[in-house]
Amino acid sequence: MQVTSTTAPFGTMLTAMVTPFNADGSMDLDGAAALATYLVDRMRNTGLVVSGTTGESPTTADEEKVELLRVVVDAVGDRAHVVAGVGNNDTLHTVEIARQATQAGADALMVVTPYYNRPPQEGVAQHFLTIAEATDLPIVTYDIPKRTGTAIETETLVRIAEHPRIVANKDAKGDLEAAQWVIRRTGLPWYSGDDAMNLPLLSVGAVGAISVAGHFVGDRIEAVREAFLAGRVADAIRLNSDLLPVYSGIFRTAGVILTKAGLNEQGLPAGPVRLPLVNATPEQIAVLRRDLAESGVPGFA
Repeated sequence: MQVTSTTAPFGTMLTAMVTPFNADGSMDLDGAAALATYLVDRMRNTGLVVSGTTGESPTTADEEKVELLRVVVDAVGDRAHVVAGVGNNDTLHTVEIARQATQAGADALMVVTPYYNRPPQEGVAQHFLTIAEATDLPIVTYDIPKRTGTAIETETLVRIAEHPRIVANKDAKGDLEAAQWVIRRTGLPWYSGDDAMNLPLLSVGAVGAISVAGHFVGDRIEAVREAFLAGRVADAIRLNSDLLPVYSGIFRTAGVILTKAGLNEQGLPAGPVRLPLVNATPEQIAVLRRDLAESGVPGFA
């Protein structure tokens, strides 16, 4: 039996950052630098994930991902860890993206389970291990079966956690029992990848969150963690409860759609989304404003 890890290799509060676009759909690199700076300096982020799901990685080109990564690395310097999302359903392509991210200055890589292919667990394991062997950077595995169609099963996570460069897992599986078993057996640092599960996962050993709501309430998500670990459980429950309208509100449709809508409403860089996603409707924005106001988000309360 392993002892649960209390080490957070990339700090405790990371936001899966949107990729700002200009009105014409081109990448807004100045906006990306400004947003990254805001998230680190104002929202207490110890790290940022770029080119993840919320960063619209399926619709950004490899060259755009490299440009974006360089800009974010330059913007935050040594004030935060920059984790590059390099997930793809083609292992060899993922290796190439990982190499490009390494050259562009990433501190770590986040690798999602191959999607659409629905590989067997041996293929899932070989995918992660192949990428780990091809890079010198630490890797966060990303388990989100509702998007990929394939979970990283407990025995697979236990197996791949033995690799020295697989250093953490982002959990958006919603299976607290499975999380506990992997944490117990491996000590692998565990990040909540589903904001509604932030506090429940802390209770079974998670070290922090890789969050979408962190765009709006990263400082308050961190306050929940601090209260819980300080033994002020009632305070943590109350603080977390206050955030539920944000957690649910930004996912009334695809999270990036409403996250960008909310950032635009705040006057922060975000811009439109790229097809096949579509921008939030006025009706959706009105509901979002009420959700964010209910949680006391600045600019909406």
